[in-house]
Amino acid sequence: MIAKRWMSGVVGSVVVAGVLAGCSTPPAPRAAPGPTYEPQVRPTPNRNSPAPKPTQDDKCPEGGVRLVETGGDAAMGLRVEGFQLVNCGTEPYVLEGYPEVSLRDSRNDPLEVTVEHGAEGITTGVPNIEAAPARVTLAPGQAASWSVVWRNLVTDATVTATTVPVLEIAPRPGAPRLWLRLARPFDLGNTGKLGIGPWTAAAR
Repeated sequence: MIAKRWMSGVVGSVVVAGVLAGCSTPPAPRAAPGPTYEPQVRPTPNRNSPAPKPTQDDKCPEGGVRLVETGGDAAMGLRVEGFQLVNCGTEPYVLEGYPEVSLRDSRNDPLEVTVEHGAEGITTGVPNIEAAPARVTLAPGQAASWSVVWRNLVTDATVTATTVPVLEIAPRPGAPRLWLRLARPFDLGNTGKLGIGPWTAAAR
């Protein structure tokens, strides 16, 4: 009788142990290794490298001449700006007197500005503005110069100051007109006046 109870206890213990073993939580599987991350290394820009130069349209305009802004000077409200007309064609180009000038706003609409020959009423002592008109013949590749002068004055706060961003000229009567968006717009204040000089042979 005692033996049966002992066997019964052993069997029960084995069964309980088996059940407990079956109910135990297995260890979590190890995660599979993910892809290796390699950061992309961008090349450091060379600050000493020259900046790319803007492209220029080398096509010669209709009429065989090109208008070029050459720069100027400003002092005590007085402005002088220079230009050249370059013969980019294949034939001689004859100029005489003054260019026919029209001033435009940013929408290319005409501005009400008085354009006069010479510097009278604006200043004195500007030889390239006050020079006498002369005949100038440009061989292919040669250039003629001309200049403009004005004062940047605001004498009436009720009148809007005028800025001229676009210049239009006819180099000679009947010639195709040339347009140029100015790198240095004319800041006329509210004087409403601009003086121009005649064509002169550009220094070689």
